[in-house]
Amino acid sequence: MSTAVRVGLLVCGLACLQAVAAGAQGYRVRLDSRFQSVVFRGLTPDSIPRTTAVLGPDGGFETPDGFAVRCTPGHTVCSFFRPGPRLASDPLVTSADLTVWGLGLAGLSLRGNARWGVDLSGDEFWPGSRPSVQLVEGYAEYSTEVVTGRVGRQHVTGRLGWNGFDGADLMFRAPRLGLDASGYVGWGLARAASVPINSPSLNPLDDYQLPRRALVAGAELGWRSQYADARVEYRREVDPSVDFFIAERTALTAVFRPVPRLRLSGGAEYDLAQGWWGTSDLSLRYTAALFSADAGVRRYRPFFELWTIWGAFSPVPYTAVEGSLAVSPLRQLRLRVSGERYWFDESGAETALATFEDRGWRFSLGATALLDPALTVDGGYHAEFGPGASSRTWDGRVTWLPMPSVSLALFGSSLTRPLEFRFDEAQVDAVGLDAELRASQRLRLGLSGSQYFEDRRRPDARAFDWNQFRLQARVTWLFGSDADQARLPPAIRRTGRPPAR
Repeated sequence: MSTAVRVGLLVCGLACLQAVAAGAQGYRVRLDSRFQSVVFRGLTPDSIPRTTAVLGPDGGFETPDGFAVRCTPGHTVCSFFRPGPRLASDPLVTSADLTVWGLGLAGLSLRGNARWGVDLSGDEFWPGSRPSVQLVEGYAEYSTEVVTGRVGRQHVTGRLGWNGFDGADLMFRAPRLGLDASGYVGWGLARAASVPINSPSLNPLDDYQLPRRALVAGAELGWRSQYADARVEYRREVDPSVDFFIAERTALTAVFRPVPRLRLSGGAEYDLAQGWWGTSDLSLRYTAALFSADAGVRRYRPFFELWTIWGAFSPVPYTAVEGSLAVSPLRQLRLRVSGERYWFDESGAETALATFEDRGWRFSLGATALLDPALTVDGGYHAEFGPGASSRTWDGRVTWLPMPSVSLALFGSSLTRPLEFRFDEAQVDAVGLDAELRASQRLRLGLSGSQYFEDRRRPDARAFDWNQFRLQARVTWLFGSDADQARLPPAIRRTGRPPAR
């Protein structure tokens, strides 16, 4: 499908949505367009006969001109990458969000959210260019004080994550008791994407993809009160091509507020398909006028569906103890610090000839200073060390508001990544400018540019720079019927102030 056809379909779709909205009592449309121009280093694959590879100073094989090569056992050639030409990519993404109500039946509304993305350079180097048109959400909703029903493409969010599906969702509420119960069923979407799992845009899964979309079903039960909240979730996914389930999980989340400013929260997940506990956590938070403090413990285990190959590797969980503190010694100053110490469970793997780290730590420092009502300075430092890698990051941002409708910002950062088990190390320094204009309550314009200086330190000839420049432009436009905005009585509009009581 050509770019012109895609643009035509998008314009036609927006026109149709606006026509539907025009026949309703109220509608709201939000259009957001973002364009980016990026220039970055490319790579060129190359190979040499295995017999011409030479032994490098670190004990590995190299080309005669110094490029590290990979020589697979049983193959007659060794492969490597040479620095390629500079590549340019110009991704453009436009999203449209529509809400329509007043369709003749109280409580009935329509909601749609669509995304169109294309690489204007025509080369599609930029990830996420396909599919070019995505329907993120699109459903009809009927809602009253007691019941809410939805039909169409939608998402459910909770302890089990962000899950999309095409189907139906029904919720019942008992406001006086603080209870709500819901259930949903439909055809699932891929994780973290608004496309079916068997979509060609998810290649290179190819033969590892499911042949048909999974059937999903779930239920939730929640309770809210002045001092506590609790929610139980259940979700199951079935592969209809073989009639076997590919995921089945349940979760519990609870929050307790025994006294003002103190909150105890926690939750746990259980993977019924694998027969083990998933991610669990418990945290305590205290908030006061001048400071806030958090302390907690969590146990993390990644989740994979049964149809993927990753579950066969028996992911090892880790346990972490963490804490954070934010203090405001002055009204114009906010200081923050956080830290975490974590360690992995015993993997059961035997490594008689080598020893490896199985624990790590991370911490962050930061401060925000309001030097003037129109000038804000923010900076931070983050460091971490764990099995396989470590990093150190500095970042800062200065924001100036020369007038209420204009925002100007200067930002920069420096990242150092000495990699323990990898061949190369990298340092990335970045600096940029960002400007935003709030032309009206309905229109925002933005422009930013940034330069990245990346140095790959390697012991071979591939120690070249990965510098790149990015230019971004964005437009956000909001329009609607204003039916949801209550107008002031004529007497108040004439006087400019509310009447005395």
